Amino acid sequence: MKKYLFFLSAAILASSFVALSFTDVVSALKTGNAKEVAQYFDSTIEITLPGKSDSYRKSKAEEMLRDFFTNNPVKGFEVIHKSENAGSQYCIGNLITSNGKYRTTIYMKQKGKKQLIQELRFEK
Repeated sequence: MKKYLFFLSAAILASSFVALSFTDVVSALKTGNAKEVAQYFDSTIEITLPGKSDSYRKSKAEEMLRDFFTNNPVKGFEVIHKSENAGSQYCIGNLITSNGKYRTTIYMKQKGKKQLIQELRFEK
């Protein structure tokens, strides 16, 4: 019985950890504020935008994201799926903009005590 309670507690804790890690990122995406999103970037990040895909330093990725949000004003973000595996997390959702929906993938990895975005994809 004690083992069952331990595993149940661990599962609940792990699922709440996933929710908390993505809550701030999703909130930042909903506002379309590149600076807020970029505070969760690792020092280099793989970013995919329509017509562009590569690894960029944090400052360049923020600039690209700001341009993307300027050209595609954000109306909202819907989470479709999120998961965790061995210190890594990912989230799939739809970024709703004035120019349509973009399927969005966020991949985060534990770095020290923080979860940082390693990869961010926006695909039409």
